Amino acid sequence: MASVANNMASSVSLAKFAQATDLKKRLWFTIGALIVFRLLSYVPLPGVDATALGLLADQTKGGVLDFFNTFSGGSLSRMSLIALGVMPYITASIVVQLATSLSPQLAAIKKEGESGRKKLNQYTRYGTVALTAVQGYFIAVGLETLGANSGIQAVVEPGMLFRVNAVVSLIGGTMFLMWIGEQITSRGIGNGVSLIIMAGIVAHLPTTIVNLLEGGRSGSMSAFVLIAIIAVVVGLVLLICFMERAQRRILIQYPKRQTQRGMQADRSHLPLKINTAGVIPPIFASSLLLMPLTITQFAGNRVQGDSWWGDVIISLNQYLQHGAPLYMALYAAGIIFFSFFYTAVVFNPEETAENLKRYGGFIPGIRPGKNTETYFDYVLTRITVIGAAYLTFICVVPEYLVSALSIPFYLGGTSLLIVVNVTMDTVTQIQSHLLAHQYGDLIKKSKLKGARRR
Repeated sequence: MASVANNMASSVSLAKFAQATDLKKRLWFTIGALIVFRLLSYVPLPGVDATALGLLADQTKGGVLDFFNTFSGGSLSRMSLIALGVMPYITASIVVQLATSLSPQLAAIKKEGESGRKKLNQYTRYGTVALTAVQGYFIAVGLETLGANSGIQAVVEPGMLFRVNAVVSLIGGTMFLMWIGEQITSRGIGNGVSLIIMAGIVAHLPTTIVNLLEGGRSGSMSAFVLIAIIAVVVGLVLLICFMERAQRRILIQYPKRQTQRGMQADRSHLPLKINTAGVIPPIFASSLLLMPLTITQFAGNRVQGDSWWGDVIISLNQYLQHGAPLYMALYAAGIIFFSFFYTAVVFNPEETAENLKRYGGFIPGIRPGKNTETYFDYVLTRITVIGAAYLTFICVVPEYLVSALSIPFYLGGTSLLIVVNVTMDTVTQIQSHLLAHQYGDLIKKSKLKGARRR
């Protein structure tokens, strides 16, 4: 039976789309939802003058707002209704997940099954509203401050009414995006929130490719540099595909049971991903590192270089720029730290060892209980070293290329990680739907053959 399943999985092709009606409906729904997301990114925030938004983008270039603008598909630079994207939802989800591992009350709710998951999702929504309100208020105040300091009226009518209007509009846009993401997950293909983030990143790809080709055509970028960039990007994509599939499979054995063939022992494998933390470490490291850079850049517009404070601000701006040695060293250190930290949050060796002991499973040669927990921690620590080194390499190499080759546009390793991961996950789900459709056809044919024999 396993060989039949393997043969069917290997024969899955895109030509089966015409027969898979449910899969086509899911794909069309997903595409339609992403089109709605892109259209919303061009709906401006009420009360904002579009002529001043370019100045805001220039002042925050290289800062944390520019980083989040990549994930919102340019919505933040255009100050649209979905300027914050789904990042507040991502942040709230991570906070709830961290709190679940630290709070016994939330851990007990998590163990309640489906009802506990619904409660935690509701807490995540409340956190999303709170974060969006705080971030939206600061964005509204920043827009008013921008208009006052630059001489360009970014806000048509500044005041508390505009701030309340901006906060309500941004909350509505973020919650609508969150709802679209949930609908894609349940009625479409793939993870809805991840697809929305990927769509925002992919929206910048045409501009990046045009800038790359224009640099080669105008002579500002040599042919060798152009080929080297393409080769590095292709190599990084292949490396990501390989490492995201890499696993350390631990053999799990269960007690022997009586079968028709005699006493047999059940065996299975516990797969531990090399990159257990996913893309969370680069996002956290970038956010924390770019936050002081953004603050010093805003402050740098108001200080004089002949004062001690002004010298400190100017020095920080220089040392924390993209491609600077200190920036890349701190970036790499942050990725390594969050790789170990988030892996410890996601995978609990004590809980896993306890579950195995409860169901009678054990690792051959390892005693159940504390010894199994120690073994899990031993293996997880060593594969996390490889995963952290892999994430650091993927994220630091593009930063070095942008600085060393003077590339006039930004190449983000985090963006590349998200795009490749989401694409692989979506393709896997499409293949699963096609395989399930082929199994359905196989069952129908077997029933027809059985009816004819009767």
